[in-house]
Amino acid sequence: MPEKKGVKDKAKKIKLLILDVDGVMTDGSIILDNEGNEFKSFHVRDGHGLRMLMQAGVRVAIITGRSSKVVVRRARELGITDVFQKCRDKRVAYQKLLKLYSLDNGQVAYIGDDIVDLPVMSRVGLPVAVSDASAETKEYALLVTRNRGGRGAVREVTDLILKSQGLWKDIFNEYVKA
Repeated sequence: MPEKKGVKDKAKKIKLLILDVDGVMTDGSIILDNEGNEFKSFHVRDGHGLRMLMQAGVRVAIITGRSSKVVVRRARELGITDVFQKCRDKRVAYQKLLKLYSLDNGQVAYIGDDIVDLPVMSRVGLPVAVSDASAETKEYALLVTRNRGGRGAVREVTDLILKSQGLWKDIFNEYVKA
């Protein structure tokens, strides 16, 4: 995972992880059929990483520029209650989350893939870009994942946060108990 100096120290402070959807939770493909249905593909390990992170007490939120029933469904399946859709200016939803949970910028991580994410990425303590993000987005990131959006990038970040905060070992041990 290409990362800049201090990433693990910043990850120790994270209390909220914010995700974009298309290109981060998915590979960025939007499949539409003739009936008006929309299809998206989510990576199961990304979802499990988000569940483990929330179980450990780190909040997760979604801020996306599009609106989709599929996103609502996936968020519900994962237990994510803070979902902001149709956000032209993602800073508005970001400020609501900071106020709602009494957080400062340093306690927030954001995973993005394109320039629409930069207004929030430029504010958070841990800005992350997926490996197939735009070059401009990668420039603003302290961390660029090895995996692509929708293909395990989110899991890399959840594991990093859990490990940096000393929470991984207990979670892992729950799975290997006899």
